[in-house]
Amino acid sequence: MKAKTGVSLAIMMFLEYFVWGAWYVTMGTYMGENLHSTGLQIGAAFSALAIATMISPFFIGMIADRYFAAQKIMGVFHIIGGALLFFATKVTDNAAFYWVILLYSLLYMPTIALSNSVAFHQMTNPGKQFPWIRVFGTLGWIVAGLFIGSLGIEKTANTFYMAAGVSVLLGLFSFVLPDTPPKGKSADASASSALGAQAFVLFKNTSYTIFFIAAILVCIPLSFYYGFANPFLNEAGMNNAAGKMILGQVSEGVFILAIPFLFNSIGVKKMLLLGMTAWILRYICFAYGNVEANEWMLYAGIILHGVCYDFFFVTGYMYTEKKAGEKIKNAAQGLFTFATYGVGMFIGTWFSGVIVDKHIISPEHHDWTKIWLVPAYIAIGVLIYFLLFFREKNDVKKAAGY
Repeated sequence: MKAKTGVSLAIMMFLEYFVWGAWYVTMGTYMGENLHSTGLQIGAAFSALAIATMISPFFIGMIADRYFAAQKIMGVFHIIGGALLFFATKVTDNAAFYWVILLYSLLYMPTIALSNSVAFHQMTNPGKQFPWIRVFGTLGWIVAGLFIGSLGIEKTANTFYMAAGVSVLLGLFSFVLPDTPPKGKSADASASSALGAQAFVLFKNTSYTIFFIAAILVCIPLSFYYGFANPFLNEAGMNNAAGKMILGQVSEGVFILAIPFLFNSIGVKKMLLLGMTAWILRYICFAYGNVEANEWMLYAGIILHGVCYDFFFVTGYMYTEKKAGEKIKNAAQGLFTFATYGVGMFIGTWFSGVIVDKHIISPEHHDWTKIWLVPAYIAIGVLIYFLLFFREKNDVKKAAGY
């Protein structure tokens, strides 16, 4: 891959995740401050991305891959998406805001797969080159958080304006990205292929089935963090909460480097258990942390994001790939994403909204201790379930070549 191509792909990834990080992290706070939204309404808005995650594979597999150059359709989606993000700030009704965010999500989520397609198509050695390109996406998310924090705009519509502007910029930039032509009508465009149905054979393996169920269930506590961590930290009185939440992405980047070594030395089961234990610790820290005597617990809850995400989801993607093998690995990854960030997050965003509304003390205050203990208890339940039923043999590592 030429250096010029690598630079353009890095810029693409940076902007792709800058857009997401600019509006997504603080949306719950924005809705509470400007739309006076309930917890259920905030959860519903976050569920829009889960719905889009479930639908986008069908669009990508059945339409985009067959008929359109990936970089061009990505450009169109980001330009229209930028207009929708701007329009979202003009909406004052929660129902209308939900539909705008849902429509935007249906445009944005396919661009993640499209950006990956553009990147992989240009790479001579994806296994070595893609991580170095994808890390710019994490950097983009971090920079978005830094901008929001330094400008003090996390409670305002300016986060959406910033995301909208960068989205249009990325849309225009997409048209000068290296060409990624459509696969043509010969591509498999069946609904079952888009869903990853070929990977259903993995459920013949009891260990993988146990893991798969646990992955869906652990998305419920994950939804609490994505939807309500920023509103909680603001309500708790933490200054520059959005800026400090980027510590979670920093820890994600650090801990991901340890995964290949730990996967080899301690095995997949212990890796997954470490991830689930981190979920429990995070929500206990949030439940009992405060900005007076226990602010360190709030920071710990944020920083634990790296262990929570990397040691469960990144390890889970690796485990899925090794169990699937070469022939069905793409289908298996698609199915895993559909089940977790689609089905699991949809359930979690609805449930988290219900729990938050149940513990309202006043229009501007919640009983966050009781709220955060709910995902902690769920994580404990998933941990016990996993300990009792998951039995993975060491031959996974041997087959993987570790």
